[in-house]
Amino acid sequence: MDAVLRAAAIYFALLVIFKFSGRRSLSELTIFDFVLLLIIGEATQQALLGDDFSITNALLVIVTLIAIDVGLSLMKWRWPVFDLWLEGSPTIVVEHGVALQGRLNAARLKVEDILESAREKQGLERLEQIKFAIIEKNGKISIIPND
Repeated sequence: MDAVLRAAAIYFALLVIFKFSGRRSLSELTIFDFVLLLIIGEATQQALLGDDFSITNALLVIVTLIAIDVGLSLMKWRWPVFDLWLEGSPTIVVEHGVALQGRLNAARLKVEDILESAREKQGLERLEQIKFAIIEKNGKISIIPND
């Protein structure tokens, strides 16, 4: 039972920590983000298993984590408000070529990040060529060019 409680506590603690750390796509991780995730993974593993490294304990932890994940996905499906709180919603950060600086600051992004995404995805070079730039729920940046 200790493993189940430990797994649930770590799952929810990480959920809250990552919720407040902001959205970022795995494809947009910096080297610092990657190193941080490796360290968090190791610390989490030690916290989850404690002193019991048995296969039974490991399977119990895995089943607990998957059950919590499935339960949360069902709750998000059943109650859209819960999904909105947990996952957030898309955020427009550029509108008709104008950067919305407050929203960019809240997302800890710079105009250069938006322009990089615009170049990669649409071949756009200037902010004025962007009708909308949107930070999606998964952290990716969608670019809609001007007509």
